[in-house]
Amino acid sequence: MKTLVVCSGGLDSVTLAYKVAKEATLTGLISFDYGQRHNKELEFAALAGKRLNVPAHVIDISAIGKLLSGSALTDNVDVPDGHYAEDSMKVTVVPNRNAMMLAIAFSIGAAQRAEAVAAAMHGGDHFIYPDCRPAFLNAFAEMERWSLDGDPDVKLYVPFADQTKADIAAEGARLGVPFAETWSCYKGGDIHCGRCGTCVERREAFQLAGATDPTDYKDPDFWRAATGQG
Repeated sequence: MKTLVVCSGGLDSVTLAYKVAKEATLTGLISFDYGQRHNKELEFAALAGKRLNVPAHVIDISAIGKLLSGSALTDNVDVPDGHYAEDSMKVTVVPNRNAMMLAIAFSIGAAQRAEAVAAAMHGGDHFIYPDCRPAFLNAFAEMERWSLDGDPDVKLYVPFADQTKADIAAEGARLGVPFAETWSCYKGGDIHCGRCGTCVERREAFQLAGATDPTDYKDPDFWRAATGQG
């Protein structure tokens, strides 16, 4: 199946890109600049495209991002430390972020006569992000069926929707994903902070998967206390 992957440059979406490249026909990567403070991730999406020898396009929707106030990712709001299971992490929600990105990706996929658009939402995202949940994904896929009316018939491929971050880390290890060439940290520093929700989740995932974590963290031990393992 000719598949276009929405790729942020993070562990999940880069693993998905490698999975599609192995199991289907990867036609390209689509990334989004929505004014996120951690836009360093886009460098890693481009690197994934280079490694996989496919086009990697960045779509600039930063003008929209400037209007999405109140989120720690797009506004002057501190990114909280801790685990994603905490209510404090809801400040990282960007309203309709995935809905916007998927709609654009489907438009591009349809124009390119792709057979699927793949995205890397996973089970660990369900608590915080409404547009990562199965109900949303099913509704979005149904909307696209009506929108495109089968010409072309573009499927939504979300193989990690009911899996954990640890499952993804294990899959990435199996596929030989160069994890050091992925970016998760929401704070967007020179190295991963080790304290924000994405860093904690990343570090925990490698531990649970029994996979080697090559990531350089500013605070490499915080995740233990944040996950109750300290």
